[in-house]
Amino acid sequence: MANIEAGAALLAEARVNLARMEALPDAARPRTAEEAYACQDLLVDRLRAHYGGELIGYKIACTNKLAQDLLHMPGPFHGKMFSAHSVESPGRLRAADFFMRVMEAEFAFRMARDLPAGGGPFTREQVADAVEGVLPGIETVDSRFTSWTTVGGPSLIADNACHGAWVKGVLVRDWRGIDLAAQRVELLVNGAVIQRGSGAAVLGHPLNALEWLANDLSARGTGLKAGQYITTGVTTDIYLAERGDRVEADFGPVGRVEVQWE
Repeated sequence: MANIEAGAALLAEARVNLARMEALPDAARPRTAEEAYACQDLLVDRLRAHYGGELIGYKIACTNKLAQDLLHMPGPFHGKMFSAHSVESPGRLRAADFFMRVMEAEFAFRMARDLPAGGGPFTREQVADAVEGVLPGIETVDSRFTSWTTVGGPSLIADNACHGAWVKGVLVRDWRGIDLAAQRVELLVNGAVIQRGSGAAVLGHPLNALEWLANDLSARGTGLKAGQYITTGVTTDIYLAERGDRVEADFGPVGRVEVQWE
């Protein structure tokens, strides 16, 4: 069994000190999803102790076929989001605080009620009924690993699923009439559209991603709680932002978000 305490300590040190590594040492490298999520939990405890703030929800990674192919992953995995690394749109982020600044335009949900541990399996309709609203967002994906596309799933999970920061839009409570799968999403850089996609890129529909997360967390003894936010995965291709970029994501009736890189 991997020494996950050592792995979490190394990942936390790398994040706080803006350092990168090729891989975790063999003895500290998780080999299974169970070890990886246990390491992630310990890492999150260390990051919250350092940065402060609260756990506000979850990010879902690899719900998009492009992302799965890039990371050589057969399906989704998840990480945790914090208030200390979330900003309201229009937001500002410092380029020097991140290595990659991978921009991902993502539909997000806010939960109106719990989907508790052990309560599943939940159906998609049960999950939808527990949603307060949908909102637009941009996730910044960042990694402590220089070879993040080949380091392997357990290490990516342990690294809090490569979550860097989240730019949050305005909640839309009257969302049931919006076809999220068909809804076009545009990613803009400095005013020009550079990527287009839709909610169908996310496991066919953003609610499918939320259903997957609710059931995975329930099976792991955690569950979702009212008030938590969940980002559901990238809807377009990605963009690596540079200092000075103004990045926007337009989700039509769901709204628009913006981040300026300083």
